[in-house]
Amino acid sequence: MKIRSTTTFARVDENLQTAALERAAALNQAARATADDAGFVLQTTRFAAQPLAEILRASSALEFGRAYERRYRELGFDYGALLLSAPSVYDVAPALVAETETLFVSLAIANQVDGIQFDALRAAARAIHALARASADGLFNFRFAAAANVPPFVPYFPTAYAGDADAPCFAFALEAADLAVDAFTAAPTLRDAQARLINAMEAHAARLDAWGAQLETQSGARYAGIDFSMAPYPSENASLATALERLTGARFGTRGTLFAAAFVTDTLRRARFTRAGFSALMLPLLEDWTMARRSRENLFTLDSLLLYSTVCGTGLDTIPLAGDTTEHAIAALLLDLAALATKLAKPLTARLVPVAGTRAGEGTQFDFEFFANANVFGIEADASMKLLEM
Repeated sequence: MKIRSTTTFARVDENLQTAALERAAALNQAARATADDAGFVLQTTRFAAQPLAEILRASSALEFGRAYERRYRELGFDYGALLLSAPSVYDVAPALVAETETLFVSLAIANQVDGIQFDALRAAARAIHALARASADGLFNFRFAAAANVPPFVPYFPTAYAGDADAPCFAFALEAADLAVDAFTAAPTLRDAQARLINAMEAHAARLDAWGAQLETQSGARYAGIDFSMAPYPSENASLATALERLTGARFGTRGTLFAAAFVTDTLRRARFTRAGFSALMLPLLEDWTMARRSRENLFTLDSLLLYSTVCGTGLDTIPLAGDTTEHAIAALLLDLAALATKLAKPLTARLVPVAGTRAGEGTQFDFEFFANANVFGIEADASMKLLEM
């Protein structure tokens, strides 16, 4: 297990000089200085502010985004995040990503109060389509996501943002798929598999909670907890799909996968720890070695992934799409995801990666440490769909 990120949340003003930023910097410094002694591998530290439209007064969105990146980098953070949740800033999404290097951007397309926001949904589709063509490798979409029903204080990027709390707080996002692989490989029964994973999670969580309390004392930033969504890494033994296969004995994407996804989600809910963020099953295709391999065997579809999203965590994450995928088709897929999020009252995200020069069924050729190469998907969308004009 590794810590993917210590994510700090704080509300900022347009001048980026608030006292909350100084406390955030103190937390960041303390986390970096004490991680090894606490027994953890800390991969990155990240910063997330409140939604962009709540910050802006006189600056343009793009001007602020550049200044924001400079500021959080000066304070020692590796990455930052901004949420776009108002029509006044929707159209700046592609530029915010393309004209920065470490800024992650999300655009809210649905929430439980107002339902699906069709103008936001179309803006997200435009952004994904534009970002796919804004660089040679198409990786700008790695830093952009559509967010449906996502609450504040989720420590995973791109959809992290601060809520109404005045004081800065922080949470841990984990890379812990290996815990599930180990627990399920050695388990003779489902009951034993669940017990082994819960025991492993709670043992690590106890140490994380102790370190979190220590960091809170040192920095004055409130400890908010652990997002135990178990993000994978693209190797076989750090893959959540590997864990699901060890649990059922069936390949990911075949019958039994939905059960396995629900089983892991239920197990995560039973474990006792200071809970933050999603804390649910996470299936990011390009980041998961076994998922990527099964895509090359054509064992699952986009509809399969939407189905799994009904019982697990984050939705459609790092999904490679054919290079000729249209804005309309992207919007149609986002529409279905937003419908699930609002109907089921759960957070779902979409991080879609159209790959230039590829057709559905062909393989990606990424040379990127954090991606496993997979087959790209096409989207079947009727061009006459009227809902997308609302």
